Parts: sequence; C-alpha cells; structure tokens
Amino acid sequence: MLKSSNIKYVILFVLLVLLQVVVFNRISFLGYGVPFIYIYFVIKLPIGTNRSFSVFLGFLIGFIIDIFCYTPGINAAATTFIGFLCRPLQGLFFMTDDYEEQTPSLSLLGSAFMKYAILMVIIHHVILISIESFSYFNLKILLLRIGISTILTSLLIFAFEGFSLKKKNSWQRTI
Repeated sequence: MLKSSNIKYVILFVLLVLLQVVVFNRISFLGYGVPFIYIYFVIKLPIGTNRSFSVFLGFLIGFIIDIFCYTPGINAAATTFIGFLCRPLQGLFFMTDDYEEQTPSLSLLGSAFMKYAILMVIIHHVILISIESFSYFNLKILLLRIGISTILTSLLIFAFEGFSLKKKNSWQRTI
C-alpha cells in the first residue's frame, strides 16, 4: 500500500516532468541558460535513501525527460550520476543520522540545504552540458551555459522551497 509520502513523491515526479517538458525547456535566458528543474526530484529524495534506489530514480526521471525531449540519454546520464552522489553528498552537508528518512529542505537544514542543492545542480549541469556540447573547443561558451543554467535552476529550486515554506507557515498559523 502506498504511504502518503510516496504519493507526494509520485506527484512531484509527474509535476516536475510536465513542468520541464512543457514550460522550462522553452525558456532560454540570453540564448545560453535553460533551467533544468526536474533535478529537484533527486535533490528532494529523503536523507538516507538507498543508493541503488536513488540511482534508479535519477535514471528514470532523466530517461523520461530524454524521451520527451528527443535527447539520446543525456539527461539520464546526468541524473543517474547525481543519484549516485546523492547519499555521499548528504553525508557531507548534514548529519544523516539526525535526519534519517526526512526530506531535505530549506526549512529543515537551512544553509546546508542551499549548499547541497547548489552542488548537486552544478554537478548535474557540468555533466549534462558537457555531454550535450561534446566538445571543450569553446570553453568560454560552455562555462557560460553551465553558469547561467546553474543560476536559473538554483533560483527556481529556492523559489519552490520558499513556496513550501510559506504554505507550511500559513498552515501552522491556522492551527
């Protein structure tokens, strides 16, 4: 039987895939930066998630994005890799024993979540955009694309976190 937290992750998965495919893939900031918001799903996996499961979920969301975007495994490769690094990076930024089975969030972890999310975004974007360009010939443009996409994605992740924080605070005030 599905727990309510599992249902939330399924909804988040579907919502992020739809947002990425329908909205964010059509956004190009200065012709260089594209927000890849779907990686928010991997970032929000509960602390202490089994590494094999996070690798599988990373691959799955990347593969589905690849299907809709007609990209030959680029997104799957990048999200599989950050799924692989998810557990070690969580251990680097948070005391995983203290937060076992909790979802990483700005309200729970503060600046540690910000550092964790930004590092995950940077790693994902370096892999994704490097594979996509398949060349380091014009390193300046490659770094510009990685930088702008990282900023856009990170800002959107923190905006999503802000909405969930506002929703939680307004719900607590009504009690």
